[in-house]
Amino acid sequence: MKGDKGFTLIEMIVSTALFAVVMLVSVTALLSLVDANRKTQALHSVMNNLNIALDSMVRALRMGSVYHCGGGEYSLARDCGNGDTVLAFEAFGGDRGDAGDQWVYLYDASTKRIYKSENSGQNSIAITSPSVTIDSMKFYVIGTTPGDTSQPKVVISIKGTAGADKVKTRTTFHIQATAVQRALDL
Repeated sequence: MKGDKGFTLIEMIVSTALFAVVMLVSVTALLSLVDANRKTQALHSVMNNLNIALDSMVRALRMGSVYHCGGGEYSLARDCGNGDTVLAFEAFGGDRGDAGDQWVYLYDASTKRIYKSENSGQNSIAITSPSVTIDSMKFYVIGTTPGDTSQPKVVISIKGTAGADKVKTRTTFHIQATAVQRALDL
């Protein structure tokens, strides 16, 4: 019996159990990393979509004129210090005063998306992804009276959640952007 070498059955069971526990912990950590990466990639994609939409809005607003907040006749400038979900303005290069040339950005609470129209509210298209849920959005406009002491300014405030279909958790966000008219308001 002195010459017999090897493992006993109990030693084999203990070593197999330890190996199984280590592998279980390792696989769980790996799956958590994969899930976190999936969430990060989805959130990155969603926020890129929202940033592109917001940047294009701000760029168009800076070059535009005759800002009109809220409903009514879009070709007339109108402030709204309390905010509204609709903003119309004269696009750069448009025929000043022609109601058909007004660009309109609006927030639809039923679909929770932002829409854009380049012909006074007709044929609006969504500019945000369905994976971005906009919970509230307001446009605040001041200084639209020609000849006043302030340059027309639009503040956009957006609150919402972002996520994707394959991601369990969602991330909330609150974004504000400001656009000041580039053309002098004399």
